Amino acid sequence: MTKRAKAVLVVASGVLALGCHTPSSVGSPAAPSAGRTASLDWSSPPVGKSYTLLPTPQTVAWGWYDAAGTPVLHVNSGDEVTVRALSTCSPVGLVRAGLDSNRVEKLAKDIYAARSSIKVGPGGHILTGPIYVEGADSGDVLEVRFKSIRPAIDYACNSFGGTSGWLPEDFKGQRGSKIIELDTVHMIGHFGNGIDLPLHPFFGSVGDAPPAAMGRVNSAPPGIHAGNLDNKELVEGTSLFIPVWTKGALLEVGDGHAGQGNGEVDITAMETSLIGRLQLVVHKNMHLSWPRAETPTHYIAMGVDKDLNQAAKIAVRQAIDLLVDVKGMSRGDAYQLLSIGADVDVTQLVDGPVGVHVMIPKAIFPPHQR
Repeated sequence: MTKRAKAVLVVASGVLALGCHTPSSVGSPAAPSAGRTASLDWSSPPVGKSYTLLPTPQTVAWGWYDAAGTPVLHVNSGDEVTVRALSTCSPVGLVRAGLDSNRVEKLAKDIYAARSSIKVGPGGHILTGPIYVEGADSGDVLEVRFKSIRPAIDYACNSFGGTSGWLPEDFKGQRGSKIIELDTVHMIGHFGNGIDLPLHPFFGSVGDAPPAAMGRVNSAPPGIHAGNLDNKELVEGTSLFIPVWTKGALLEVGDGHAGQGNGEVDITAMETSLIGRLQLVVHKNMHLSWPRAETPTHYIAMGVDKDLNQAAKIAVRQAIDLLVDVKGMSRGDAYQLLSIGADVDVTQLVDGPVGVHVMIPKAIFPPHQR
């Protein structure tokens, strides 16, 4: 463990999840059969050690995912990490949007003040990590279980400019920025003019290092390493399964969203800082080419491409693979079931490559197969 990681870690060993037992799906790292994502058992697996990782100038990856990144924390499969991740809105931008400067969190001020000493770019997200997961290696799958996610502050921001978003041609030369007050007790965001939005916090960017041959990649485009998926379904109670491309996985977490609509059309969501408790589980005998996810109610397949049609094709093919892996269906039956029982949704339209995900409801299967 590095000295800089020690400065921000709070370690508590011997913590167990309530009602733990070892399920067939995610017990030891070697439990699942090849390529198989069995249904989640949220009472298990047992938790190892618990850590807390805060964003500091020494513990963030500003704008990148990279197989050559230096880990700031080492954990074992089954351990939990409570991660705090910062908003993508800068302190200066928040104040310009009307936020009292005294409300800007000190963690953000400290990181921006140290910008000249941090390797910044090529993207703009301030990601907490990388986290090295012992035993994870290329060809494995890292499961990120979102045990809890909550806002760390009581405001969010949404911004757009005339050169980004889905409709830059409609807003040439225009900029807009809004502070959205968050009621973190009742989990409501106050947009203004009497418009209130329910909060569904999730991390817009959760990913591991891409293949080493790709070098340092921009934090904005999502891909086979997951990253900036901006998938609003990845809330508390969800698991994200990410292909591992390098030793230790090198997980990074950031881009906190208090809520978002599918598409994220103006390029930002309700951008805020979040605190999440994540359990990290390595699956040695599970092999994926793209990320996939599971909620208590749905299986989720994903696709990303510069072309929306191709992204949709990837997502549907991944959904077929998922049904073959998880339910043992033939590809033909899976294709037909998706057509009549699943939803193909646009994840986001604004990160360069666009995202599509397929929502497969568990309720359509017999109770013992959900």
